[in-house]
Amino acid sequence: MDSSISSEDLQSHHSHEHDEEGNKMFGFIVFLLSESVIFLSFFAGYIIYKTSAVNWLPTGVSGLAIKEPTINTVVLVASSFVIYFAEKALERHDFKSYRLLLFLTMIMGGYFLYGQAVEWSELEFGFTSGTFGGMFYLLTGFHGLHVFTGILLQLIVLLRSFIPGNFDNGHFGINATSLFWHFVDVIWIILFLLIYVWQ
Repeated sequence: MDSSISSEDLQSHHSHEHDEEGNKMFGFIVFLLSESVIFLSFFAGYIIYKTSAVNWLPTGVSGLAIKEPTINTVVLVASSFVIYFAEKALERHDFKSYRLLLFLTMIMGGYFLYGQAVEWSELEFGFTSGTFGGMFYLLTGFHGLHVFTGILLQLIVLLRSFIPGNFDNGHFGINATSLFWHFVDVIWIILFLLIYVWQ
C-alpha cells in the first residue's frame, strides 16, 4: 500500500512539473506574440512611408548593397537549424554535442551582429537622414537588440547546463531560447525582404 501511495505521489509530482513547464511556455509564446505586434506595426509603417514618400532614399543614396546582408542572412537562418539540433542533442542527453552546437549558434549570431555593425559603419546616411534613414536604423537596430538578447539567453542556458541536475525538471530554458531564436530569424527574413530586396 505504501509503495502504491509513493507511486501515485511520484506520478502527481511529474504531472505538476509538466503542467508548470507548459504554463511557462504558454506565457513565453504570449510574450513573443506581443513582440510580433510591435514588429508588425513597424513593418506596416515602413510600407506606408515607402509607398507614399516622394523622395524615399536620402540625397546621394541610390540604394543599399545586398551582398553582405545576404551573407549575414544565410548565417542567421542557418543558425536556426544549429540550435534545433542542439535541442535534439539535449533530448538524447548528449551534453557535449548540445554545448558545442549551442556555442556555434552564439558564434553565428555574433557574426551577424558584427556584419551589421560593419554595414552601419560604411553607410552614407544616418538615423536623421530622412524617413528612410530613421526607419532603417530603427528596424535593423531593434532587431539587432533581439539578436543580442538571444545570444545572452543562449549563454545562460549553456552555463546552466554545467549545473548538476539542471534538466531534471524539464528543458524549458533551451526550448524557450530556441523558440525566441527562430522568432528572431523569421523577423529578419521579413526585414531583409522589405529593406534589401524591395528597393
